[in-house]
Amino acid sequence: MKSPKRHLVTSALPYANGPIHIGHIAGAYLPADIYVRYLRGKEKDVAFICGSDEHGAAITLRAKKEGKTPREIVDYYHKLMGDAFRDFGISFDEYYRTSSPEHIEMSQQIFLELKEKGVFETHRSEQYFDAEAQQFLADRYITGTCPKCSNEKAYGDQCEKCGSTLSPTELINPVSTLSGSTPVLKETTHWYLPMQHHSKWVRDFIENGKLNGEEHHDASKWKSHVVGQCLSWIDGGLQARAMTRDLDWGVPVPGEDGKVLYVWLDAPIGYITNTKVWAEKNGKNWEDYWKNDETELVHFIGKDNIVFHCIIFPIILKAHEGFNLPVNVPANEFMNLEGDKISTSRNWAVWLHEYLEDFPNRQDEMRYVLASIMPEQKDSEFTWNDFKDRVNNELADIVGNFVNRVFVLTHKYYGGKVSNPSFDASAQFEEAQAAFNQIGEKIETYRFREAQVLAIQLARIGNKLLTETEPWKLQKTEPEKTEGILNACIQLVAALSVALEPFLPFTAKKLKTGLQWEGLKWDEVNVFQLIPAGHAIGEMPILFQKITDEEVAAQVAKLEASKLQPEVEMESIKPNVSFEDFQNMDLRIAEVLEAQRVPKTKKLLQLKLRVGTEERTVISGIAESYEPEQVVGKQVLYLANLAPREIKGVASSGMILMAENNKGELSLLSPERPVESGNTVR
Repeated sequence: MKSPKRHLVTSALPYANGPIHIGHIAGAYLPADIYVRYLRGKEKDVAFICGSDEHGAAITLRAKKEGKTPREIVDYYHKLMGDAFRDFGISFDEYYRTSSPEHIEMSQQIFLELKEKGVFETHRSEQYFDAEAQQFLADRYITGTCPKCSNEKAYGDQCEKCGSTLSPTELINPVSTLSGSTPVLKETTHWYLPMQHHSKWVRDFIENGKLNGEEHHDASKWKSHVVGQCLSWIDGGLQARAMTRDLDWGVPVPGEDGKVLYVWLDAPIGYITNTKVWAEKNGKNWEDYWKNDETELVHFIGKDNIVFHCIIFPIILKAHEGFNLPVNVPANEFMNLEGDKISTSRNWAVWLHEYLEDFPNRQDEMRYVLASIMPEQKDSEFTWNDFKDRVNNELADIVGNFVNRVFVLTHKYYGGKVSNPSFDASAQFEEAQAAFNQIGEKIETYRFREAQVLAIQLARIGNKLLTETEPWKLQKTEPEKTEGILNACIQLVAALSVALEPFLPFTAKKLKTGLQWEGLKWDEVNVFQLIPAGHAIGEMPILFQKITDEEVAAQVAKLEASKLQPEVEMESIKPNVSFEDFQNMDLRIAEVLEAQRVPKTKKLLQLKLRVGTEERTVISGIAESYEPEQVVGKQVLYLANLAPREIKGVASSGMILMAENNKGELSLLSPERPVESGNTVR
């Protein structure tokens, strides 16, 4: 395959309904930034495109929860995410947004062109409708039990526990997140993409790298889990997928009231819109990057977006005709945090903007650690202790120590001028050049962890040279050899300043500034002689401050505190009742005298209660939260005048009241201080 003339690189558009965390960064943004910075170092024509995904049910759900408009939500998070990306050194050429007028125009244009080509089919079908809220429910407005793994909190489009893609009608016991009621099926009309008609060419594209019978890309370079997930979808039979929704927030369907484009039609078109916006700012033709076979398109995403970028979006692009399809979609797996899955709903995450506040001007430390543990082929885990160890033992002790020693000795012995190359360092230079050359090979095959190890290898070579020769001991007896050794080390520092640019751009800039050297493009680096003798270098600050145990402890404590106060999705408030209805409830304090499990059940306990001078028997579903002996002697809140009913052959009189958290765990409600059993609760 011929070398591309241009490169178009995209990162997954993040939902503008919450901040960015380190799992997002390790998945789709840091690997893309490393790749792009490397291409720029080779002086390639590259456009790095991203932006906020500002439509879809996730946005409106957040707005409803916070009592704000969708526009207020997306405006806030678009800025928060954009600032965090910039400050962290993610070097997008364009970071725009899908709620922009430019994007609405582009999306509607592509929809209409596909519609005119006959790509879509219209179907009248039954979809879930919330009779209380009087609206059709988007996929994310419905939760229920996953039919594949029995997760009771699956969404209408996906189960986040097992990763299965779902349709709302597959859910068991569906519930509307708007009202908490059971939705009903109601007829509506939508435009569908009949993906089953594209199965043959999609399989050839994914499995063999062929498009229209010709080689399009090297399929062997695609990650196995990407290909495997796609083939599983294809083998299961591609189905028609609705491309429109009954909503009022999104890109309006031209000529239709109350309908918007499906977010997975709208969002990836954002890559095209944002490229056009960037091109117009820079006097370029956007079609050179999207409609020219001399341009190579690569999507960087997380594994939860594989099907959309490898199957659905390519079908749309090919059906439109003339658009480039991706040559690779190097999706990463997920990153866990301190032994647990990163969870935005439980606030179990290291948020990027907070890290930048807690560790100002220490972006490269986090970039380095995330690249070191990047989940390229399998899930990985971030811990604050590992963060400390990698920063202290690798960045500070290897890179920082090497550079510091070279600058200190050069200033001490030669007044800050590069010494003469009077030492045979060819063995070290050859090793360093070989490592440098392999960095590019690894980056081009999306093996960023290995590439970063090779970049750091240049500092290891330099440290080894200094340790073995000890020039500080040779200065008086073998001055020429000392000059040559430090000259060789300066060359290694210069090579390091280029090699680290894709990974640690802030550090690379400090190195070049300290060397008073502009650097070279990637292909020009010859470690044997980069900076001439006599060149004056500047001062070099300490590159990496060590992470302290106290800093680690503070971050772990912050995590634990946030987990104790998760974002809980409160169930919808039930309809109002009259004060008279409430007055009819006879609430009392009761004392648990005896407790035993109800045979052949998992959830039920049989309780004997003292209520004043009476004793009552109650069956309660708390056996998964409490052992019988844990509740004996407790005072509980008791509804005394609930009509008796038989449960598992036992007459249950009344009900004890409990609180339930978002994990389904139950807690008994007891008075703050002991009171007489039978006392009334008002």
